[in-house]
Amino acid sequence: MTAIKELKAVARPRAGKGAARAERRAGRVPAVIYGEKQEPVTISLNHREINKIIYAGHFLTTLFEIDVDGKKHRVIPRDYQLDPVKDFPLHVDFLRVSKGASVTVEVPVHFVKQEASPALKGGGTLNVVAHTVELECPAESIPESIEVDLSGADFGDSFHLSAIKLPSGVTWAGQGDDTLATIVAPVGAEEEPAAAEEPKA
Repeated sequence: MTAIKELKAVARPRAGKGAARAERRAGRVPAVIYGEKQEPVTISLNHREINKIIYAGHFLTTLFEIDVDGKKHRVIPRDYQLDPVKDFPLHVDFLRVSKGASVTVEVPVHFVKQEASPALKGGGTLNVVAHTVELECPAESIPESIEVDLSGADFGDSFHLSAIKLPSGVTWAGQGDDTLATIVAPVGAEEEPAAAEEPKA
């Protein structure tokens, strides 16, 4: 079960760029909570705290309970903006999530046991096509990552969504059987057949 992290926030009655800039000058980050057919709630967060949480990783796949002046909101981050120069958070969007609800999230793909692949040990290259995948899953059961086992992988092998076993209750949100990665032979091994075919041109 996904651990729910707690965040404290204060209500931000005013919206707009001027009010947002004032919050940032005060060391806070403007944010909004929306969804579930309820009115949006504008809030502000402690800059140091939210900055630390974002850079700790898995921010967009973490369930939060935000305490806004005593009222608690169960949410998942949907988007955040960073300063293009200094990389500190400028704004965060949170989506309300009721108990038992499903959410669509992007999780990272990890390629494990690369040392057990004969092709990679023989000089081959792992060509990663998808670094993340989109999943539909219960908000309480968001996987931290999806693992692809490369044990025994040989030259020319490819790895597809359909071959990956997902946790219970989790399904692919995308369309089709996407390729996650392929094993590519060393450059020299590919050039020899190409050179042999050149006289035909």
